[in-house]
Amino acid sequence: MSRAPPAPPSLEVLRKEIDTIDEEVHRLLMARGDIIDRLIQVKQTQEVGSAFRPAREADMMRRLVQRHRGILPLDTVESIWRVIISTFTFVQAPFSVHADTSLGEPAMRDSARFHFGFTVPYVAHFSATAAVEAVARSKGDLALVSAVDSRTPWWIALETDGAPKIIARLPFIERADHPAALPVFVVSRVADSAMVTEVEMWSVRVSGWNAQVTRALSPLAEIVAVPDTAFDGAALLVSVAGAENLKTITSALVEAGASVRSSALVGSHARRYTVTANGAAT
Repeated sequence: MSRAPPAPPSLEVLRKEIDTIDEEVHRLLMARGDIIDRLIQVKQTQEVGSAFRPAREADMMRRLVQRHRGILPLDTVESIWRVIISTFTFVQAPFSVHADTSLGEPAMRDSARFHFGFTVPYVAHFSATAAVEAVARSKGDLALVSAVDSRTPWWIALETDGAPKIIARLPFIERADHPAALPVFVVSRVADSAMVTEVEMWSVRVSGWNAQVTRALSPLAEIVAVPDTAFDGAALLVSVAGAENLKTITSALVEAGASVRSSALVGSHARRYTVTANGAAT
């Protein structure tokens, strides 16, 4: 006779297993805190401003997606890790998140809370310029501004040496049903060695801006444009994958009848990590 299959574990046994895992997760978080405490002493983080490391964070999030499996939604895992990273960064060097809410408060607040949690102070501003100015006056704060639209060319303030720069674009893990899908740039001061330069951000000012120029550029790069009536032109924030691609952009501008008045590097960020509906990552 064949043996009967073993009886499934009882609810009590399964709940004890969950309790054991929960306790281990808590112990590991406290152990991470102990390491951060030692890190503060070694790096003296409080003396150098923002403790953010965009390149390291991008690498951590890529590895998170690659190893994730099971029924736990990726949204949950991503948010937990973002909050862990942000909170321990806050512990190293306290900072605030200054958010431009001129294009909508709820979506911007959702993005800030999803990526930075509730421990980090959230400060709302009525314009991108005000949010960036607040960061410029701070030691290590961040600004969140729209990555797809603007009423003012706030990025011009990032052109000078010593000014804050664009250090990231969120959400880093993109998918159609992302709970904090508002595209935002993160502006702050971080060490040059901590920057990730896969996508460069350029401030480009042009004369002769018109619909034809817009059509010529749209297939080449992501661009935020603000009209500049004083010069019959525009201030552009251009995302390109390196200096060679910037040459392509400037050539397209000239061929479309515009004149490039100036260009300046105003930051960089990691390439976004896209997850399709079937879970494939690209």
